Amino acid sequence: MYDVIVIGAGVTGCSIARELARKERQILVLEASSDICEGTSKANSGIVHAGHDAMPGSLKARLNVRGNQMMGELAQKLQFPYRQNGSLILCFEEENKGKLQELYERGIQNGVQGIQILTQEELRKMEPNLTDNAVAALYAPTGGIVCPFGLTIAMAENAAENGVLFQRNRRVTAIEVMEKGYRVHTADENVYEAAIIINAAGVHADEIHNMLPAKEGHKEMHLIARKGEYCLYDKKAGALVDKTIFQLPGKYGKGILVTPTVHGNLLIGPTAVDIPDKNGVNTTGEGLETVMEKASVSVKKLPPAKQIITSFAGIRAHHESDDFVIEESKGYAGFIDVAGIESPGLTSAPAIGEYVAQLVNEIQNLPDKKDFKETRQGIVHMEQADFEEKQKLIAQNPAYANMICRCESISEGEILDAIHRPVGATTVDGVKRRTRAGMGRCQGGFCGPRVTQILARELGIPVPEVLKERADSHLFYEKNSADEGEA
Repeated sequence: MYDVIVIGAGVTGCSIARELARKERQILVLEASSDICEGTSKANSGIVHAGHDAMPGSLKARLNVRGNQMMGELAQKLQFPYRQNGSLILCFEEENKGKLQELYERGIQNGVQGIQILTQEELRKMEPNLTDNAVAALYAPTGGIVCPFGLTIAMAENAAENGVLFQRNRRVTAIEVMEKGYRVHTADENVYEAAIIINAAGVHADEIHNMLPAKEGHKEMHLIARKGEYCLYDKKAGALVDKTIFQLPGKYGKGILVTPTVHGNLLIGPTAVDIPDKNGVNTTGEGLETVMEKASVSVKKLPPAKQIITSFAGIRAHHESDDFVIEESKGYAGFIDVAGIESPGLTSAPAIGEYVAQLVNEIQNLPDKKDFKETRQGIVHMEQADFEEKQKLIAQNPAYANMICRCESISEGEILDAIHRPVGATTVDGVKRRTRAGMGRCQGGFCGPRVTQILARELGIPVPEVLKERADSHLFYEKNSADEGEA
């Protein structure tokens, strides 16, 4: 029996697992997908919010500010890309300056440091490419940008280095209540037992919650799937703005953000549409047109559409309370829901890990792990290495001299590292999220087949068995024999 089972290996589940590993625990993380960071965590804005948006007193407000404060030190310890670039909330109408003031006062209540309201002149000096429509803005210097894959993977790897076991392709289908603890069934007919269950299943957290019979204190949960569509521009457009640009809701609508990414691209989006399908991550012509149209309200001379290298959509889990739901069920001891983790969930994730660990420690009194490893060595990227470091890497392994992804300058050595690390990559998209191979202008058109070959070789499987991502996402197929017809 495990001490704790964490259901879900997104940014929230991985953060929780890492914090729980500070104690002498046997911890298992069950992930339904083929890899970690495949749900909400892989398709979001990558924004480290300052914390002025959430209502004072809410979990969102408390954990947002705490997570923001933790992010810089965590990035150093776990070596993932993060930059504190600051954020602006633009006001486009004189009559709405009062709403900007309300956000400022809310930020002060939430404990956000350094926020101030800028005049139009101050705003222009800070961001010359903003449209003339902006009359004022709320500036939050503690706002930042982060690589959501890098953050999630770094915490997962560090958790694994501290003894946490990750099991992928383990979709939970049923949970039984035992006399002491719970029995968890998965789709592949495996059965696991644990004293404590952490439900961090993202948009599917309500389904996990509802596997336990309704009783006093444990009522049925319903999460709303809220889809957001994005456009990602080439790095040529990355210098359009330096700060993350938000819009104050007004007659122009809810607003669309414009932001640089930590890797030098430009990102615009998202829309916000409630949908019935929790797996409905398709983009739409209407949605992407809305993104571009509303982004043009904030910045002048938005780069042409031909500079967009990809578009994508993500699903956020919205709870009717409009707040995070993080609590032990009153009906089932040791069953802890971590649900409704929408924006600012990415920012809050490190703080959510702390918060849940405190809840678990109150239930389960175990000694501290004396040899807990606080740090993690990230993948060394050849593009960022100096000459001496490159020569050293190549001397150790000639694969570092073999360039696989020319768009992002990713070597075979980096790909091999990604595959063989703790909780390593087993799919083409898994390699992409760990190394950026396939994230450039050609979107894997040239390097994708070579990455597939490397995965097949290193995993000891035929090329047709290598997946892009999901269980049915084969990239290559065996050619049929002549009597069966040609593929």
